[in-house]
Amino acid sequence: MSQPLPAHSAQVPVLALGDVLLVSLQGELHDGMAEQLQQDITQRISTDRMTGVVIDISGVDMVDSFLGRVLAEIASTARLLAARTVLAGMRPAVAITLVELGLTLPGLVTALDVDRAMELLNQRGS
Repeated sequence: MSQPLPAHSAQVPVLALGDVLLVSLQGELHDGMAEQLQQDITQRISTDRMTGVVIDISGVDMVDSFLGRVLAEIASTARLLAARTVLAGMRPAVAITLVELGLTLPGLVTALDVDRAMELLNQRGS
């Protein structure tokens, strides 16, 4: 049974599309909010038996090293819980910044948009 996210997470929409969570990041994500989002996603994967997570960052202008680490940790935790993670909508400037910071984001598959991310999750085996 799906439970609503706590009120303090309301700024980051997390939608369930079948057995996939869609997380849409918009604007700046403060450190505490990023950590709470990580906990919320992990909880939802576990309690709702999700098999995939799509994190849409098309609304994010900048990814710093902290947010990059949080995204990688979400993917790692999801993988341990048997869910796959796809990062969608990365802007070219964000990709360049991640390379300059030396962040490789292990465990994250990328897609140009949410539709392609959903296709990747549907195509890939477990």
